[in-house]
Amino acid sequence: MSPAPALPPVIDVERFRTLRAQPGVRVAEVRWALDGSKDRSTFLAGHVPGSVYIDLGTALAAPARPEAGRHPLPDPADFAAALGAAGIGDGDTVLALDDTDGSQASRLVWMLRALGVEAALLDGGLAAWTADGGELSTDALAPGPAAFTPRPWGSDVTASADEVEAVAGRPGSVVIDARAPERFRGDTEPIDPRAGHVPGAINVPFAGNVGADGRFLDPQALRERFAAAGVGETDEIIVYCGSGVTATHDLLALERAGFTGARLFPGSWSQWSADARREVATGE
Repeated sequence: MSPAPALPPVIDVERFRTLRAQPGVRVAEVRWALDGSKDRSTFLAGHVPGSVYIDLGTALAAPARPEAGRHPLPDPADFAAALGAAGIGDGDTVLALDDTDGSQASRLVWMLRALGVEAALLDGGLAAWTADGGELSTDALAPGPAAFTPRPWGSDVTASADEVEAVAGRPGSVVIDARAPERFRGDTEPIDPRAGHVPGAINVPFAGNVGADGRFLDPQALRERFAAAGVGETDEIIVYCGSGVTATHDLLALERAGFTGARLFPGSWSQWSADARREVATGE
């Protein structure tokens, strides 16, 4: 088990400004959309000066496979190589952001924190940076390569489909579905093989972790939100979404709220729904 990072999972612009000026701190940006409308060109159109681009589809995920989902966690060696190519090495602190609600950059932050790396998400992302007077750059930064040692994804941070099936609905355990309510209920399913959710799971949509200003609710409000959904202080917690990306937004929110030990089901609904052996529930 990797040591827990000392840095909180989400930081405000003021702390972001202070930290990014320090040695050994790297700023990384994720630009990604499900329909493929965002990529490196989106980053180059305007980003925090000195930041580097991290591609979600290639750096933060392995190729899609039905038995592993649409965005499986990458092989540790591949992830380490991608970070090293972006100039992120052992001992570096990573501050990450995206140009939306944090649900893309949260994947990078969670992955790093799961490995014991000091990493945090900029609350409010690019909009918060510019609203606070931050300038944007269109330069294509070419960082020198760095050495990042590969580290395995441990069972203390991830859960398999079998583990999810074993604990969903069991007292003392909670499986959280971070997708939108209509997908959880099975009213619609635009991407994956079957509509619905894991039997026994509860729905805590990641979008509710932020307020109208696009920034995370305060820790107490988040704690009350998860508690109202049925998450207990001592529960074993596993989180999933469509493919293991936006679930990490819930995972950072849980940590911000003071819940510890929550794990990601990386294959998420894309893996579960593709397996005909797995039962599917619909409705509330």
